[in-house]
Amino acid sequence: MAENNSFNEFDLAEENLFEHFKFEATKGQSPLRVDKFLMNYIENATRNKIQQAATNGNIFVNDVVVKSNYKVKPFDVVRVLLSHPPFENVIIPENIPLDIVFEDDQLLVINKPPGLVVHPGYGNYTGTLVNALAFHFDNLPMNSSERPGLVHRIDKDTSGLLVVAKTEYAMTFLAKQFADKTSEREYICLVWGNVEQDTGTIEGNIDRHVSNRMQMAVYDIDSKKGKPAITHYKVIERLGYVTLVSCKLETGRTHQIRVHMKHIGHTLFNDDRYGGDIILKGTTFTKYKQFVENCFKILPRQALHAKTLGFQHPTTKEFMRFDSVIPSDMQLCID
Repeated sequence: MAENNSFNEFDLAEENLFEHFKFEATKGQSPLRVDKFLMNYIENATRNKIQQAATNGNIFVNDVVVKSNYKVKPFDVVRVLLSHPPFENVIIPENIPLDIVFEDDQLLVINKPPGLVVHPGYGNYTGTLVNALAFHFDNLPMNSSERPGLVHRIDKDTSGLLVVAKTEYAMTFLAKQFADKTSEREYICLVWGNVEQDTGTIEGNIDRHVSNRMQMAVYDIDSKKGKPAITHYKVIERLGYVTLVSCKLETGRTHQIRVHMKHIGHTLFNDDRYGGDIILKGTTFTKYKQFVENCFKILPRQALHAKTLGFQHPTTKEFMRFDSVIPSDMQLCID
């Protein structure tokens, strides 16, 4: 029996939605075509859907694209992206508690916990921040993606501050600030290794990885591929095997901090999408190994928190800045 590590993160930047599955073949796995292997472990998966994934280059074994006739071997890690046509959003109000940092008649600022998906997607029709907003607030404005009130988003397993618009005017006013790069966003993250430079700027276009569509990648700024992205970082504390870093964004690309930090050789701690869930060779002494393994359990997600958020208020025109404490799972690893 393969270990099922399927996860529900959905790529809403693409025309279609993709459901991601991950399986690890056991020690006793006998040679089996990967399409049949996946049929055995994905409920309601059809042969046509698996074949379509293979044709589109969306089946990976050990992070390498494979054809449908690849024979799965013991300990192979198999990943697949199954595409689904866009669905009609039917937002179901749900009484999910919200940590509201600030609220007035124009907007609210929320401190999102890790593990909470921001908006519904295929397989995540309920239990999202949008479902919670629909319960607590009536008639929130709809943006171009039919996500009520959302001006921006952060990943499911990233914690931290989000601003939500309560009026159409606030939605337009706030969205323009994010587009014009006049908003302020600071993230705190733990990255593998010792970041040598105290401060730095990472520039590089971000787009889909050429061989792994579950990842983003950095491309040359002069390339026609991807969209420009700029991240400014500053070392807060060096902790031996990891470094605590502050990152300020000029742009807001998908996985921007995660992929930019990996690009300079410092993957986020426990970021399984980008290889941060494995102890980096040469970064830790034997005496730290048990501590690091405990941190993997304490912090079962990428070590990334949206700590500070600043923007101009839609009606008062006052520049407002909000700050949040580092969540306990990250703080325990720092201490």
